[in-house]
Amino acid sequence: MTLILGLNAYHADSSACILRDGVLVAAAEEERFRRIKHWAGLPVEAVRYCLAEAGARLEDVDHVAINRDPKANVLRKVLFAFKQRPSLALVRDRLANAAKVGSPLDELARALEVPRGRLRARLHPVEHHLAHLASAFFVSPFEEAAVVSIDGFGDFLSAMWGTGRGNEIVVEGRVYFPHSLGLFYQAVTQYLGFWSYGDEYKVMGFAPYGRPTRMAEMERIVRLLPDGGYELGLDFFRHHAEGVEMTWRGGYPDVGRIFTPALEDLLGPARAKDEPLTERHADIAASAQAMYERALFHLLDVVQRTTGLDRLCLAGGCALNSVANGKLYRRTRFRRLYMPPAAGDAGGAIGAAYVVWHRELGRPRGFVMDRAGWGPGWSDAELARFVEERRAAIEGEGCRIAQAADDADLVARVAEAIAEGAVVGWFQGRMEWGPRALGHRSILADPRRPDMKDVLNLKIKRRESFRPFAPAILRERVAEWFEEEDDVPFMMQVFQVRPERRARVPATTHVDGSGRLQTVTRAANPRYYDLIAAFERRTGVPMVLNTSFNENEPIVCRPEEALDCFLRTKMDLLVLGRTIVARAS
Repeated sequence: MTLILGLNAYHADSSACILRDGVLVAAAEEERFRRIKHWAGLPVEAVRYCLAEAGARLEDVDHVAINRDPKANVLRKVLFAFKQRPSLALVRDRLANAAKVGSPLDELARALEVPRGRLRARLHPVEHHLAHLASAFFVSPFEEAAVVSIDGFGDFLSAMWGTGRGNEIVVEGRVYFPHSLGLFYQAVTQYLGFWSYGDEYKVMGFAPYGRPTRMAEMERIVRLLPDGGYELGLDFFRHHAEGVEMTWRGGYPDVGRIFTPALEDLLGPARAKDEPLTERHADIAASAQAMYERALFHLLDVVQRTTGLDRLCLAGGCALNSVANGKLYRRTRFRRLYMPPAAGDAGGAIGAAYVVWHRELGRPRGFVMDRAGWGPGWSDAELARFVEERRAAIEGEGCRIAQAADDADLVARVAEAIAEGAVVGWFQGRMEWGPRALGHRSILADPRRPDMKDVLNLKIKRRESFRPFAPAILRERVAEWFEEEDDVPFMMQVFQVRPERRARVPATTHVDGSGRLQTVTRAANPRYYDLIAAFERRTGVPMVLNTSFNENEPIVCRPEEALDCFLRTKMDLLVLGRTIVARAS
């Protein structure tokens, strides 16, 4: 038996996974245990969970793979420093960042109180973007595919592409520091007043409210190259000369200002954090999204022509741009797409582990990631006992507790409650891997209600009104409700809702007529599928509104967090396994 521990460490979205003989056993992000969004550092608690799920100790692990390799592209780094002569502040920042990174094996041994001499594991540094490519291709159903990774930066690269065949990945192109589509989008995100790490999705949701009227300016910021790559207009960015401050305050990643005053000279004054959003801001968001899509599809066209393949595996932080992903079949010649549920940096843990299994150990492929539930889970009986232990506190809040007789009774009760307007916290099975709630740790509601977005924002989410909510739909009904038809199990693509259907589901139809859907199959999540099917029998609509089970915090992991979130918000129903907690009406 071979155990491989995979890590995304010393970076945002810190995470861990474990493979047993090439099969994924567990994967989780550290933020879910620490309760700090995008937690950075060494994922000690995620490692602790993965080992427990595998029934193993740290001493039993044969290989530890980490998705960063300081030796990668070292010549490029030296040449850049020689030519650019970056500021002393930038050099100090890079040295300080490197100083945070010790030996993960030494740190894990200390954190888990294991004598270092008892560890037999060999450490494998894996280049950042190679880990991204592997995180998509090696767990995909494809024997052969084009592979593309795009993000901010990792190991002096912002993009990598090539071909995956069997248990090999051949790299055919790269975009090096200081040019980056991810950094471009992050800079515009900051310019628009969204300063928290990971706020790019807000710009993506806001863009449909504007028109791409600023493309001439965007073309000065991003220039496309004949080989499929791109260059930044570096006058608009600080990172290559002055450096950008990056800190981990209490584990939370904080990124300093990326853009220079030249960007404000080009686009006008940057928006202050609490300043109202205007039509000008919406147009800039729309233009940035359009520029990103232009650059993405330019690259993908070149990759498709050079590989001659019509299957694509896409990863990296930019792969979370589900709006662009949803246009891929219309804008390129690719006809099959696979993206893992954790396409961003967290997924690098799995990618690094599979690089070791397939490329370094030479083992054949066999595992396909077709579901997302790889985190901690509790049985129906365990959840019932948990609720019974909290009965006094629950009833003290005026809530009632009931047990469903079986799954059919459970989904019938919950579907009826949703159809009558209830907002439901749905806690089932193992926690999702990746940033999306996919029917394991979800809040569910009726997509037919025009006021449901406002209800959710008022009762629970307390977020910007322009951000959309997602439809979770039975897989076999997709073509009836959306203009595109595909498997979207991890909510990674936005499709247009058919015009004649939009009035039926206003709560999950965005201002531009789109929806970021999740396709649900019985094989992947039987109880969730049966709930949506029961809702369809009652309403004629084969979908529910799905959003993440949280309130300005990481998605809930444990039943304690689910109950606390339920009690402090205004959810109507909490469903923990077959146990139903109902708020008094």
